[in-house]
Amino acid sequence: MLRVATYNVRGLKDDRRALVRVIRALRPDVLCLQEAPRLPGWQRERRALARAAGLSVAAGGRVGGTAVLTAPAVRLLGGRGHRLRWFAGLEWRSIALAVVEKTVDKDRERYAVCSAHLDLQAGARLSHAAQIVPLLELAAREFGAAPVLAGDLNETPGGPVWRLLGGRYTDGFSAVRGAAPRIGAGGDDGRAGATYPARVPRVRIDAIFTGPGLTVASYGGADVPAEDLAAASDHRPVVAEIAFTPSVRA
Repeated sequence: MLRVATYNVRGLKDDRRALVRVIRALRPDVLCLQEAPRLPGWQRERRALARAAGLSVAAGGRVGGTAVLTAPAVRLLGGRGHRLRWFAGLEWRSIALAVVEKTVDKDRERYAVCSAHLDLQAGARLSHAAQIVPLLELAAREFGAAPVLAGDLNETPGGPVWRLLGGRYTDGFSAVRGAAPRIGAGGDDGRAGATYPARVPRVRIDAIFTGPGLTVASYGGADVPAEDLAAASDHRPVVAEIAFTPSVRA
């Protein structure tokens, strides 16, 4: 079973000690970051965050601010960054992709994990989502891995990006919503699973999607005081436990 987390860390502009406490509480095997540092010294900043959290930088470039960090429990098979199509007047977006292997009951399970941060503009957002899917699936085929897509979609469920991704992958929150802990505000008021803003979450714009052959065993947030979540970033993180279904493993 692989623990995958996604977290928009707002360029490390907030309380870094609180951020490290939140990340450690997530206990991720793989952590997908959005708004990772991009200013001069960005590599040093990312390595310092990873080291403080007990992780290593596995993938991601400066442009776009996406990155993937990994824990010692997994073996990194490949890591890369990929710039997405540039739209005039908009931020240049990218993905970070890491292929990892974890041994579970003597079985070696491989996952291709992609960190994405989609645009605020709807057209660019949908175009980038359509571009990401084949890039992720190409990496998965190359390594014989299962695809996992995580990130800040900048869109609420039901939008075009969610429909596109939902046609190929499973939304982890929806897969376990009957039993898993809720993130942010609970209840049936439409805010269940909300991740933004961190202090009083109202919308669900951060998510983890899994490919065919994978099962989402749990889906939730960090077990830390609300004060740490509010101090660490303007988003709340998401973490999912993901496993291969028995038939696929066999």
